[in-house]
Amino acid sequence: MLYKETLFRGEAVPFVMELPNYRMPAAKNVGWLLWEKAKDFIQRAFSVILIATIVVWFLQSFDLHFNLVESSEQSILAMISGLLVPLFRPIGLGDWKICTSLISGFMAKESVVSTLEILFGESVGTAMTSVTAASLLVFSLLYAPCVAAVASIKRELGGLWAFGVVVWQCVVAWIFAIITRIIMLML
Repeated sequence: MLYKETLFRGEAVPFVMELPNYRMPAAKNVGWLLWEKAKDFIQRAFSVILIATIVVWFLQSFDLHFNLVESSEQSILAMISGLLVPLFRPIGLGDWKICTSLISGFMAKESVVSTLEILFGESVGTAMTSVTAASLLVFSLLYAPCVAAVASIKRELGGLWAFGVVVWQCVVAWIFAIITRIIMLML
């Protein structure tokens, strides 16, 4: 009560805040807003997915000497992704093609599917079991956000926080993916 007497002297004045009248949005306005947001997303996502797809195609088509490879197992992409295979083998994702799709998903989560389609071709459905697919889905949903989100985190909180967020989310995703795999194998 003492602070009230010393800081706020005089008669209390009621606080009045004027709010605009609430109206139902018109269907035309909602439709226009949805169209603009969808168009913006498609333009941004498409450009990132297209670039990621071209990079994946290039890396899977050439070896370290830039010679065209007959089999993608001899490509630059297979060599890079092969380094991650031991890390992902316990969660059932021990194929270099799946590791590659997860790397491309760091550019944009949407590109995981297109990368799998490029690398597996028509056999994506037969190349993975339901246990592998469930583990991949859980990991994909939980691992590090795309590059744009990490860049925003870095800009707002600094590089150490951005790195920490990426590592933390990858660890959490790995843990939940192995839990999913264990549960699916027990069923």
